[in-house]
Amino acid sequence: MGESNQTVKQDMEKEKLRFIDELKLLLKNNIREYGMFIALFVIMIIFSILTDGTFMSPRNISNLINSMGYIAVLTVGMTLVIVIRHIDLSVGFIAGFLGAVAAILLTTYKVPVFLTILIILLLGIIIGFFNGILVANFGIPSFVSSLAGMLIFRGALLRVTEKSGTIIIPNKIFNAIGNGFIPDIKLIEGYHSITLILGIIGIILFISNEIKSRKNKEKYNFEVLSKPLFIAKLILISSVIMYITWTLAKYNGLSWTIVIVIIVVAIYHYLTTKTVLGRHIYAVGGNPEAAKLSGIDVKKITYFVFCSMSMLAALSGILYTARLQSATTTAGNLFEQDAIAAAYVGGASAAGGVGKITGSIIGALVMASLTSGMNLMGVGISYQYMIRGIVLVVAVVFDVITRKKK
Repeated sequence: MGESNQTVKQDMEKEKLRFIDELKLLLKNNIREYGMFIALFVIMIIFSILTDGTFMSPRNISNLINSMGYIAVLTVGMTLVIVIRHIDLSVGFIAGFLGAVAAILLTTYKVPVFLTILIILLLGIIIGFFNGILVANFGIPSFVSSLAGMLIFRGALLRVTEKSGTIIIPNKIFNAIGNGFIPDIKLIEGYHSITLILGIIGIILFISNEIKSRKNKEKYNFEVLSKPLFIAKLILISSVIMYITWTLAKYNGLSWTIVIVIIVVAIYHYLTTKTVLGRHIYAVGGNPEAAKLSGIDVKKITYFVFCSMSMLAALSGILYTARLQSATTTAGNLFEQDAIAAAYVGGASAAGGVGKITGSIIGALVMASLTSGMNLMGVGISYQYMIRGIVLVVAVVFDVITRKKK
């Protein structure tokens, strides 16, 4: 009996050591991906301690996520632009200009909200198409073409707002996009019930998708995580989703801004991970010459990415304008810098071919968390800019070091 117990203990010890070794190897091989999650966790813990828990309060978490919505949408598009080895400096003022156009359509011409949104998104696609032509057909470096675009749309924004300076939008439906919350049915006192239900549905979908993906990999003899580590991953991520859902439900629940960001992330995550188009985007970013030789139309990929970028800039402009309930002459200022920083912090590589949509959102959360935490602590704006700049440098240095090790 004693020998049997000893054998069981030895087997358990071996399993424990195997689990730890696999976890270390997983972190080592995916340090770029998991590093940002660790950074976000550390930032949240530090600011929570320094602000006596205010940082992690339901009100602040809700405001933090809502305030980063327009940048998160931009970051998704910017990630794809960086993946194919380009940059787009014009997106900030494209967002500001198209937000002002939306305000004019709503206030001066009384265009219905949903038609206004469609028009603005279509204008974004058209602008992106012209950017794509300049880069793909004329061979103009994206830095130069987008810099020209930034100046053009900065001027256009000043032009359309020069009479009043600020265009107030009294439309409640439009403003709800940036400030409103999804409706609720009172099932649990003190909590937004619909948000809790959606969170549970999200966890179920996540777990079922992970199990399905694991089975497909096993079917074709691809490497998968061990069962203990796989289960630990499911529990950890599900716990995070539930915690965020519970926190938001304690305040006003999910905002329409968060819903829009979730939809955008879901669409682009599927596009980049499950479709041929997504594989082609990463192939072009990894090696444009090889991609062209293998039959991929590099020009069409460039068109798509820049059209997508400007369409998301248009959506960003809608979210920002709706949040302010007005269009201003300064709208869009430095948006592109925040989006680029978030993309790099989220794991995008300056060398191209690397970057995930989910990573870009975590990058946006990291930058937004830094801003929110420093504001709560009363840190001066000058120091905030310097600290965010240091974080960006660290992220790029980290990218360079990890690529060299490979």
